Amino acid sequence: MTDMRAFRDAVTGWAGGGPGGAARELAVRLNVRTAVLLEGPSDHAAVEALAARRGRDLAAEGVCVVPMGGAMSVARYAGLLGPPGLGLRLTGLCDEREQPFYDRGLDRARAPRRGFFVCVADLEEELIRALGPAAVEEIFGAEGDLRAWQTFLRQPAQHGRPRQQQVRRFLGTQKGRKIRYGRLLVEALAPDRTPAPLDDLLACL
Repeated sequence: MTDMRAFRDAVTGWAGGGPGGAARELAVRLNVRTAVLLEGPSDHAAVEALAARRGRDLAAEGVCVVPMGGAMSVARYAGLLGPPGLGLRLTGLCDEREQPFYDRGLDRARAPRRGFFVCVADLEEELIRALGPAAVEEIFGAEGDLRAWQTFLRQPAQHGRPRQQQVRRFLGTQKGRKIRYGRLLVEALAPDRTPAPLDDLLACL
């Protein structure tokens, strides 16, 4: 796990303009075969939580989950990790509104789009819909966020908004909250309620 984290860090540095030697060496040493391209760390937390629930050790399987820091970075990462670079198989998730960035980036890298799955709004929205807002509110309470949630609901901007939208917005109001709840919401899912994009992604790895 630590070695795969080192590979992920090396890839991030490479994508930021640094040298790619360390990423290349680690890819060979760790036998990395697949890179899962995700927009951010909350998606990363959710994917790894679901893999753990299903008894999967992605690192041992040669799969590296890579949060890119935004959809507009996909062309850069696909070029480095896909056919023009390390030659890894690429998979991932994207939001529906960001799909054009993925399509262009994958085409530029000559990488197939098969293995990329689309969330309607984002993965948080998919998870909230799968669980239901009431179940997510129970998780807020169990995590000690009930008071913050109730304060948030009293804000004028939230009056009259659908509860599902309120829950989704609340997750983004504090740094690190989306990451923490990305894992918690996945852990709360019934086995047959996994959102299709996330389920399909794990199935193809």
